[in-house]
Amino acid sequence: MKRLVPTSGFAAIMTAVMLFAGTDPVLAAEEHAPQHVERLDWSFAGVGGQYDRAQLQRGFQVFQQVCTACHGLKYVRFGNLADSGGPQFPLDAVKALAASWPYQITDGPNNEGKMVERLPGLADPIVGPYKNDKEARSVQGGALPPDLSLIVKARGVESHAPWYTHWFWMLADIATAYQEGGADYIYALLTGYEDAPAGAELAEGMYYNAAFPGHQMVMSPPLSKDFFIEYQPDSGATGSLDQNAKDVTAFLAWAADPRLDTRKRLGWQVLLYLLITTLLLYAVKKRIWARVKH
Repeated sequence: MKRLVPTSGFAAIMTAVMLFAGTDPVLAAEEHAPQHVERLDWSFAGVGGQYDRAQLQRGFQVFQQVCTACHGLKYVRFGNLADSGGPQFPLDAVKALAASWPYQITDGPNNEGKMVERLPGLADPIVGPYKNDKEARSVQGGALPPDLSLIVKARGVESHAPWYTHWFWMLADIATAYQEGGADYIYALLTGYEDAPAGAELAEGMYYNAAFPGHQMVMSPPLSKDFFIEYQPDSGATGSLDQNAKDVTAFLAWAADPRLDTRKRLGWQVLLYLLITTLLLYAVKKRIWARVKH
């Protein structure tokens, strides 16, 4: 496989994820070694977790400045960026963002039967630079950069615990409502570039990544300790490789599950309703059968 153009940045890594996931890595030095993926504390984790608005805004900044070189979010509309439970940017700012987006929308046909290019609006998806898959493959040397709308839901982590303990870890995940495997993996992938260990032979043009299956990636690191996105002073965090990776991962988690906050709040309300209903039904039952001799 040919190496992607170096300007693909973070987008190139996600292309590699889609190309190699579920298949045997090419020329992997440690093909059977376990992936190095740690579980992180996300604000949206667990039964009561919620998205951090400031983090989502920072994550969008990283996405806009790094990821959009090759990728879009076809299931996310510009207007969604102003929705409650998401980045919640001011609506006027989102309108200005859509009007200044570097990639136009192909629309039509017009009255003459021709397709036209126009600026996106609030109801349009956040498009990437390519009009179709063939154009993307042509520019990327045969590779197809994936859409990132559902990338966090499409990825996960593997358990390397002994088979006889899997039931225990499964029950623990159910009890803690663990669903952040995709987020953990994307973060680990972005921060997993390191020097290859002794004895590992890397193929030409490959980079060692502790989180990637097979540990060899054709994509160069999009973020590093020397290259990261700086944030505004009032953003709530300081720019760094670690912070950029966490923020853009959180943003992509929101893109894949934008109704998480509402769903969890509604879930607690339903549980409370069921508890009160159960107590009332029990009290009614006790009152009705109180005088009946058993």
